[in-house]
Amino acid sequence: MDARLIYAGNAVVDIVLAVPALPERGGDVMATATEITPGGGFNVMAAAARQGLRVAYAGAHGTGPFGDRVRAAMRDEGIAILCPAKPGVDTGFAVSAVDAGGERTFLTSRGAEAALTLADLAAVRPGPRDVVAVSGYGMMHPSNREALSGWLPSLGDEVPVVVDPGPLVHLLGDDARGLLLARADWWTCNAREAASVTGEDDPAAAAAALARLTGRRGVLVRTGRDGCVLVRRGEVPLHVPGFTVHAVDTNGAGDAHTGVFVAALAAGADPLEAARVANAGAALAVAARGPATAPRAADLARFLAARPAAPS
Repeated sequence: MDARLIYAGNAVVDIVLAVPALPERGGDVMATATEITPGGGFNVMAAAARQGLRVAYAGAHGTGPFGDRVRAAMRDEGIAILCPAKPGVDTGFAVSAVDAGGERTFLTSRGAEAALTLADLAAVRPGPRDVVAVSGYGMMHPSNREALSGWLPSLGDEVPVVVDPGPLVHLLGDDARGLLLARADWWTCNAREAASVTGEDDPAAAAAALARLTGRRGVLVRTGRDGCVLVRRGEVPLHVPGFTVHAVDTNGAGDAHTGVFVAALAAGADPLEAARVANAGAALAVAARGPATAPRAADLARFLAARPAAPS
């Protein structure tokens, strides 16, 4: 059977507002554009699916207009839905304000995606070629944390787990963060998140520290337009250069990076090439407006063909 990404994170709706700048406290600002679109973990899944990887959503989702919108988007991307909808509660949403420089700020309202249970996950059994991905966002919700804390340790060591801790990693308790670190085959985060976990402001030093904490396959620390730092188990940090594009919206860039990286690994790429491809996927994502702007496989291939890798 072909490889599959099983995503046990949270798919929500993003309400994206383009603004000249964030208002001061108590102030107001008029948005220049507004978009309502599936986001959160949907971005990771869509990025992987657009590279041709089979994807299945193992997270919770609700009934109501937001739940309907997320499910429709997943169907459009060919993403399988493994758990039934939660009755009587809608899927949650995040308000994302994107300023003129492309930086985004989030306000999140929880919904059905925060009500995952161990019973929901009981029937989710990864196959021999599957990859499981989880997000630190899920560990912020008590029900999800209990479910994932029971399910992740039950996975065999042969099942690779990719962890993206998210920007709220500093709010995770020691037990939750320790569980994710212990089970992560690949830990992928941005430089700010890496510093929050390790206390190291230098991305390479933070990546090396994370690699010592996880001890499995490796670590990626995303450094924006500079690319990322890759540490494979037992090796020194390696800077993987990024690609220069005109960034118009950084919303979803990290998700695109993660989804493309997982898809490249599943297709047989070595971690260095997978990281380079992920950098390209993130570059194309920030060159378009919206949270789920990861490229299709053909577009990514054309982009990379015009920018051959430097000799290693």
